[in-house]
Amino acid sequence: MRVAVVSESFLPTVNGVTTSVARVLEHLQRRGHEALVIAPAAGSPSEYAGAAVHEVPAVLYRRFPVGIPTPLVHRTLADFAPDVVHAASPFLLGAHAIGEASRLGIPSVAVFQTDVAGYARRNRLGAAEGFAWRVVNLVHDKADLTLAPSSAAMSDLAAAGVQRLARWGRGVDLDGYHPRTRFEPEVAQLRRSWAPNDELIVGYVGRLAPEKQVEAFSALRGVPGIRIVIVGGGPSESSVRRALAGMPVTFTGPLHGRELARAYAAFDVFAHTGTEETFGQTIQEAQASGTPVIAPRSGGPIDLIEHGVSGLLTDPDDPRSLARAVTALTGDAGRRARLGEAGRRSVLGRTWESFGDQLLSHYESVGARGPVLTRALRKVDVD
Repeated sequence: MRVAVVSESFLPTVNGVTTSVARVLEHLQRRGHEALVIAPAAGSPSEYAGAAVHEVPAVLYRRFPVGIPTPLVHRTLADFAPDVVHAASPFLLGAHAIGEASRLGIPSVAVFQTDVAGYARRNRLGAAEGFAWRVVNLVHDKADLTLAPSSAAMSDLAAAGVQRLARWGRGVDLDGYHPRTRFEPEVAQLRRSWAPNDELIVGYVGRLAPEKQVEAFSALRGVPGIRIVIVGGGPSESSVRRALAGMPVTFTGPLHGRELARAYAAFDVFAHTGTEETFGQTIQEAQASGTPVIAPRSGGPIDLIEHGVSGLLTDPDDPRSLARAVTALTGDAGRRARLGEAGRRSVLGRTWESFGDQLLSHYESVGARGPVLTRALRKVDVD
């Protein structure tokens, strides 16, 4: 099978969309399929996991490269003759690619990952929320299939009128993120540096961006016996630093690979604050690490956490709910251990390999069946 992956974000930009696309490309290579990437110009590598990377012109918006529709997309798709176009979190570039795929007779699969309408709602833009959903509907309506990562996202998309929906979640690296990591000497060293008086370490991993609402950690002000560790960077860092000024907090900047795995292992509790997550990949990574998790009862976390069993869900409308959840775990090591163990068990079936194979099945469901479709595409080009 030949797959053209069109992504609104790719390396070196690191976020949930980029990570998901990278895992998809790795799986396609593992299964012997051919792939190509079209992404906004940002200094990407020329290839990744055997897939050539084609950059298109981009403009910066809040330090984020936004791909511009260009005839290059049509030419690249026509030359590659894919069996399916995979549009990752489609916006301007992805919508253009879906339209070009339709004109070339290529089926397309759109992966919904960014809650655009949530941005309008959070910023109290009123009518803009409805407009945002109309844009989402317009983009996804042209795709042969839209994949939603959670039940909440499925409901939102269906309510907005998006049809031809299916669920597709995300896998997690169960070996890289593992409870045994907490016994590494580097983890003990991290704990000593972050919590010299053996305080409870409450950690966060992710971008520091408005939609992540990391400023909500200010609700922990005055909670005794804790240290907050913020792993990540982004446009909201100065705002988060102001909100947490005077609190016992450490900012590590972005971490990757083993350093990130050790950070999860060093946390006593992982807390997620954003209420607009379509999925919640960092929640899965913390669970795989055996670290108990806390997250709002909103969006993707609802599918990932069974309240009181594999984590704690907080009230998204009550800022003090986070403080109550952290306080409940501060002096109860046994409960933390039980939640962490149950969280690990809950993700044991969520490997990238299994979700990668699910994705291949979705490709096939829209008619991407290899050489037969490719020959038909070539006939369309000739005609």
